[in-house]
Amino acid sequence: MPNPKRRHSKARRDRRRSHDHLQAASLSVCPNCHESKMPHRVCPHCGYYKGRPAVEVEES
Repeated sequence: MPNPKRRHSKARRDRRRSHDHLQAASLSVCPNCHESKMPHRVCPHCGYYKGRPAVEVEES
C-alpha cells in the first residue's frame, strides 16, 4: 500500500481544510406572519405552509 514519502506542510493542510467550516442555515420569510423560517417547511410561529394553515401552534 502506498505511503507518503514526505509530510505535507501546514499551509497545504490548511488550504485543504478551508472549505470544512459550517454554513449558516438559509432562511426565508413567512408570507403570512413575516417571521424568518426554514424554506419548504411549516412556519413554526404561525403554522402556515403555502398560504394554508398546516399545524396548530401553541400560544405562549
